[in-house]
Amino acid sequence: MLFEVRYSDLAGRIGKIKTPSGTFETPAFIPVIHPVSQSVDMDFLKKLGFEAVITNAYITLMKYGDLAREKGIHGIINFDGPIMTDSGGYQVLEYGSIEPEPSYIAQFENDIKSDICVPLDKPTGYGLRYDVAERYVNETIKNSQETLNLIKSNNERNSVWVGPVQGAEHLDLVKRSAGQLDEMGYEMLALGSPVQLLESYEFAILADMIAALKSKVMSKPIHLFGAGHPLTIPLAVALGCDTFDSASYILYARDNRYMHANGTSRLDKLSYLSCQCPICINMTVKEFVELEYEERIDKLAKHNLYVLRGEVLSVKQAIMEGRLWEYVGQKARAHPKLMEAFKLFLNYKYLEDGTPVFKKKAIFFMETIDQYRPEASRIRKVFDSFRTNKKKIILFPDTQVSPFYTSHEYHKLSSKFSDYQICAYNPFIGIIPAEISDIYPAAHNLISKKKLNVNSVKDYPTFVSSFENFLSHSYFDDVIVIADEFMQGIVHQTNLEFKNLRIIEYNDDVIEQI
Repeated sequence: MLFEVRYSDLAGRIGKIKTPSGTFETPAFIPVIHPVSQSVDMDFLKKLGFEAVITNAYITLMKYGDLAREKGIHGIINFDGPIMTDSGGYQVLEYGSIEPEPSYIAQFENDIKSDICVPLDKPTGYGLRYDVAERYVNETIKNSQETLNLIKSNNERNSVWVGPVQGAEHLDLVKRSAGQLDEMGYEMLALGSPVQLLESYEFAILADMIAALKSKVMSKPIHLFGAGHPLTIPLAVALGCDTFDSASYILYARDNRYMHANGTSRLDKLSYLSCQCPICINMTVKEFVELEYEERIDKLAKHNLYVLRGEVLSVKQAIMEGRLWEYVGQKARAHPKLMEAFKLFLNYKYLEDGTPVFKKKAIFFMETIDQYRPEASRIRKVFDSFRTNKKKIILFPDTQVSPFYTSHEYHKLSSKFSDYQICAYNPFIGIIPAEISDIYPAAHNLISKKKLNVNSVKDYPTFVSSFENFLSHSYFDDVIVIADEFMQGIVHQTNLEFKNLRIIEYNDDVIEQI
């Protein structure tokens, strides 16, 4: 088995990918290693816990040729763990004086004993006209099929071959590319050409690209090329990327950019080093800036690697705790462009597939976007399917006591309104029949104690829909709504037309007053 999933939340997965040189855990940041002029020592990467690395097959071919075939890629870069090789499609496109045949690159990757191999692709980049992007996609698919024909009879090491998905912002091309590569039999897919999007912080477009790929291929591991910014990692993992690579750690260092949990800063613009990694804890900003150029680059690159490793570990912990939605939401507040991408999560129905039906901890509802989290969408479907033979109904605000049927308010209501269907209501999950108010997460959620105001019913469309759908399922002769401030806002802004509807303002003694 190539990919074994152990835990999941949203589309994020903690799993293991098996390669000829060993197994590594996902989600995984895979550092880019230059096969000729690697700056950060490989032993440092190993000690820091990076289980796999990626290097460039085209550059390796141009520099080493037969020596690489003789020593193998592990000997060339001095790494004994899983090594992924990018075909070098970007380098061929930008700098190549000759364009090698796809089969030649594929055979070279096979000869140097790469563990995870990418066929020669034609990166579409961002901003290409549709017809040009389509031509590049077609060429990549053609190359991928040619490569597959070659390696099917020549893959003695059982290396993992990765289908390169192109298309950029042209989502129909991304879907077609992913679907065809999947049908060809590629064990793993990789989404290409996101670098320009990441550099311009166009996270929303990237999110749609990942979702387009996942709409065609759900189970196979997905790699994201060029994702090495701390803000992109939680987003990419939550949407379903299992591995991602970048040389950002060294490129940012050369540009004097200091990574931190919520982005990057110019080193010489900092006043303090808040990071507690071994690099930062032993010097001040002034001392860091005054280091000799090469030493500063080395230390800054290592610091950046500590940050990237820490971000991956934080994401893994969030998956383990069932808190990935909350974690991505926290990160989204670091940049408006990231929040723009996070708000698109309501469109990605596949996120529900990887979200556990039950979790060990209560989920948090804090802002309107949280009504769309998978747990809320799932429980609303259960509530919408509920049926009752009772002809009267009373709705009461969800209490702090869970489940609702154990609350003091419920017992008072049930004794006074024994022939009524009794339901609680929650702004984020809708109408909750008392009989099933113990189902996760109806009894396992926390909302800010501050009363929720409704500026517009557009803020809570899922609640309005749940409210109207539930009451329309059955013909109720009497409808009593005990309305807190939230429900009052809903009622005043909707055209509810139910027979014998009574709206009663909520207060501490409302049950006795009815």
